[in-house]
Amino acid sequence: MTTGATIRVLIVDDSMFMRKVISRIVEEGQGFSVAGVACNGREAVELVQRLKPDVVTMDVEMPEMNGVEALEIIMRRMPVPVVMLSSLTKRGAEVTLQCLSLGAVDFIPKPSGSVSEDIAAIRYVIWHKLRVAARARLTPLTTAPPPPPVTKGTFHGSPAKQVVAIAASTGGPRALFDVLVALPATLPATLLVVQHMPPHFTAAMAERFNQHCALEVAEASDGDALFNGRALIAPGGWHLGITPQRTTRLSDDPPRWGVRPAADILLEDVATVFPRVCLGVVLTGMGHDGTAGLMEIKAHGGATIAEDESTCAVFGMPRSAIEAGAADQVLPLPEIAAAIERWCTRGVRES
Repeated sequence: MTTGATIRVLIVDDSMFMRKVISRIVEEGQGFSVAGVACNGREAVELVQRLKPDVVTMDVEMPEMNGVEALEIIMRRMPVPVVMLSSLTKRGAEVTLQCLSLGAVDFIPKPSGSVSEDIAAIRYVIWHKLRVAARARLTPLTTAPPPPPVTKGTFHGSPAKQVVAIAASTGGPRALFDVLVALPATLPATLLVVQHMPPHFTAAMAERFNQHCALEVAEASDGDALFNGRALIAPGGWHLGITPQRTTRLSDDPPRWGVRPAADILLEDVATVFPRVCLGVVLTGMGHDGTAGLMEIKAHGGATIAEDESTCAVFGMPRSAIEAGAADQVLPLPEIAAAIERWCTRGVRES
């Protein structure tokens, strides 16, 4: 869409009340207009073709055709930025992650997990996410099947002597999956991940990733030891850091950059506790989180990577890092896993 143009939003929800609530919020936002409303997925597919909106808000549970089915058709036939409406439940998180893997740009959590006026309380979040989504780069949905589930035995990783810390936000779950699924179980490092997400969603993401990745993937707990071949994901609502004893620490300290977990907190700890044997990676996302942390890693002799604009859903966090001179390498997403593996292997040879 043209910079400065009105963002036309198609609202899809089977609840008349919710359609009215979201329509009112959209109309009250500066630079927005309601392109149309749909009460089910089938109607949404038709209206996307006819109205060509700039962004779509999509509920999941709807009659005739649900939001997941509609999203998949839209992303294959006429891709448009889609923001899902998600309940804050385990089931809601699992479905939302499925939608993000199918190409949805982001999601808006329903505060109560049901049709409620509470959603009006997050109008600023809705406006922000719609603005970001309307300008997001869409990745085509391929017809290739997802990797099959991986059968794993009991995890027996050795204590890690080097760490890879990864930061991501909008567009991150899909990018993170592409990176982690390409890494071997024998990776001689621990991976620590901060993805900006609320509670429930990070646990569901870790579980989903663990099913398909050779690496052991889990949501981080307080006091976890760091082992090779394991990826730990910061739980939503908690900052993730590292103690001098090289164990994880969780804190509910105030948000940084308006988010908790914040990547900078993790990256700064990694730089201090693992000087010279740490790699920081910033993937797609909105804002500046990760830039200060990458600078700390560089200052302590570590290495840094930022995702190239060509593959970012949102080129905010990587752009900030690159413009600050914090990125040693700028790589498209398909090259990042190989770069991580090369760095880890070199670190082992040089130790």
